[in-house]
Amino acid sequence: MRHFTSVSQLGDWQEAFAQAQYVKQNPFADQALGKNKTLLLVFFNNSLRTRLSTQKAGLNLGMNVIVLDIAHGAWKLETERGVVMDGDKSEHLLEAIPVMGCYCDIIGVRSFARFESKEDDYNEVILNQFIQYSGRPVFSMEAATRHPLQTYADLITIEEHKTKARPKVVMTWAPHPKALPQAVPNSFVEGMKLADYDFVIANPEGYDLAPEFTRGIPVVHDQDETLKGADFVYAKNWASYDNYGQVLSQDRSWTVTTEKMALTDNAKFLHCLPVRRNMIVTDEVIESPQSLVIPEAANRVVSAQTVLKQILQSL
Repeated sequence: MRHFTSVSQLGDWQEAFAQAQYVKQNPFADQALGKNKTLLLVFFNNSLRTRLSTQKAGLNLGMNVIVLDIAHGAWKLETERGVVMDGDKSEHLLEAIPVMGCYCDIIGVRSFARFESKEDDYNEVILNQFIQYSGRPVFSMEAATRHPLQTYADLITIEEHKTKARPKVVMTWAPHPKALPQAVPNSFVEGMKLADYDFVIANPEGYDLAPEFTRGIPVVHDQDETLKGADFVYAKNWASYDNYGQVLSQDRSWTVTTEKMALTDNAKFLHCLPVRRNMIVTDEVIESPQSLVIPEAANRVVSAQTVLKQILQSL
């Protein structure tokens, strides 16, 4: 593996899970792979779990780790070609990227959807510029359309806690005060296809995800009906795809409550975090024994380390 931008690149799911379990049980076994190698983590957006878990993963592999926060630790960057740079942006990404490549062996990039252009977001302009111009292996720490390290951790968590071979997993939209990208839900759909679980999406009218991701997946607009018999409930907000980036609803009846969870088959609760309590999910649900949000977050180290190990093996 040279670049990692989609969970579908993991290949056979059972093999990918076995590799993750090896890393989890032997976190320091492969430090020779990373010795004298430098990992550069570039953040265009805020981060807690991704920043800490990916740093930890690199250190577990014996790597030197550099973190660059574009908003606070670098010149303001221009990303568009052909513009006259007479404003507040002092450096162009097309020079900055190859310079970054001079200082490291692997680059992780975190760059959210901007909601300015659906075409630019879904073409992953910034992530692909790093792949094209850095000269280094690049992996996504969340891009405009996917969050593969999160989804890998989600899959590991489900696999570790499932009680049947093919559990029913429901991904349900939930209300949020802001417009959030579709990266996490898009990526989660890809993960469900990879693992071949019994998977259903529940969202209000107007919130269907991009057809390229949901093709072949049931999409239901009745949350209560969808939750019946669920073994895992993955709650997540996303902005409208058709009315790109817009908030069409803040309907609190979609909040995941104890009453909603009672419709399930004693389901486990999942969320990528951070979570807006009592909008996405109530205190009672997220603090209940059925909540897996902390083990899920812990598995972010495992997913990042497993991917980094494969990239190091390809160098």
